[in-house]
Amino acid sequence: MTVSDSETTPTTINETLDIANPDESMAHSNSSKRSPRQGFAPVLENPRFLILWIGQVFSQLADKVYLVLMIAFIAGHFQGENQPISGWVSAIMIAFTIPAVFFGSLAGVYVDRWPKKGILVISNLIRAVFVFIIPPLLWLLQGDNLTLNLSWLPHWLRSWQDQTQEAFLLPLGFLMLLMLTLVDSTITQFFAPAEQATIPLVVKRRHLLSANSLFTTTMMAMTIVGFAIGEPLLEVASHLAENLGFSWEEGKAFVVGLSYLIAGLLLLLLKTGEKREHYEKEQPHVLEDIKDGIRYLGSNHRVRNALIQLVILFCIFAALSVLAVRMAETIPGMKAEQFGFLLATGGLGMGCGAAILGGWGQQFRNNQLGLWGSIGMAVSLVGLSLSTTSLWLTLLMTTFLGLFAAFVGVPMQTTIQAETPVDMRGKVFGLQNNAVNIALSLPLALAGIAETVFGLQPVLLSLGVMAISGGILTWLMGMKE
Repeated sequence: MTVSDSETTPTTINETLDIANPDESMAHSNSSKRSPRQGFAPVLENPRFLILWIGQVFSQLADKVYLVLMIAFIAGHFQGENQPISGWVSAIMIAFTIPAVFFGSLAGVYVDRWPKKGILVISNLIRAVFVFIIPPLLWLLQGDNLTLNLSWLPHWLRSWQDQTQEAFLLPLGFLMLLMLTLVDSTITQFFAPAEQATIPLVVKRRHLLSANSLFTTTMMAMTIVGFAIGEPLLEVASHLAENLGFSWEEGKAFVVGLSYLIAGLLLLLLKTGEKREHYEKEQPHVLEDIKDGIRYLGSNHRVRNALIQLVILFCIFAALSVLAVRMAETIPGMKAEQFGFLLATGGLGMGCGAAILGGWGQQFRNNQLGLWGSIGMAVSLVGLSLSTTSLWLTLLMTTFLGLFAAFVGVPMQTTIQAETPVDMRGKVFGLQNNAVNIALSLPLALAGIAETVFGLQPVLLSLGVMAISGGILTWLMGMKE
């Protein structure tokens, strides 16, 4: 094992030399006139990062198309004639959300106790198996229902479809989809912090910003591409499967399962440089580990404030995902169901911002970038509140909002990775995953109510105040360094 393959202890953000690679440091001192290479090139030339990144592409694609797959199964097996699909889909979304809110911190503790590579590989392979077994389970459970007696409920709760319901028939196939989705989301809670904790193991410290920029760009691209191509991709797969003598369910499940499988097999090739003895030592109680992570966040103001800014960022975008429906409704020439175009332009802007940071962001301090991004987001939100009657101005403002959001998200994620010691990364990223998922959940419930009570413009302006407050907080704390 080479020295550069070992786990490293982070130093300060402003150091430009990677102390985990003394050979490179010596070369730098012997040739001080030659500045280190920056941008995406040195990151893309790193084979270990390439494996992790390509694995992310397939895993993220599978994650996004998974929801489209669930909707296809619901429409094909459980949705009644003239019955809205929203109730079925809402149940699936709740099954996705519960593990994210409750198990994020616990999963982060075990990420520190287990080899990261093993978590990345096994989580993808297990999810692949679960997707592959859905079609045969649907066939086995077809027509079977679980009868729930409703006689104990008040009459007004049992009255729908113009009649009083005495019992509710829950299809066992749909219950199976809920359980598998619950397990899939729980496994994802282990995968997400393990992936974040692996980046600093395979990328030199000074290239972390570029690496995170690529990951952010890929994440946003997969969000846009995954939902956009998910339905036609599954349709093509179902037609091919039927031509080959298989069912449409098997064809659609094969696409998602294969993506998870490819990600898992690719990550088998990953070398993280982790030391076996680190995971063989006696470990404290799980709750004590969670407390250690909370204590670390309390004592390290840079990591804590970076996390606060990320939480604010996700709060804003979760609120916008709800408000976008109302914005689309108020814009001439748009319909409420076309709100996805507004979210897509925000994702496009974020991808562009991440690409800019990957090429030139290393020249600036992370808290400086965070402040600029927060100011840009605030200005964009003010512009958005004033442009809700113009389609093109709204699209422009949402694009700028996404671009400046990258100036917040990428440097803050880089700060957390660079400042957190190796043995604390899983705990910290688990807490981050937990906080972000809560930040995504609360605005989904509150944003619509706030818009109804106060109106669209005041809510957008309040989001702008939130954005700039987080940037100023991080900047002021950074001045103490």
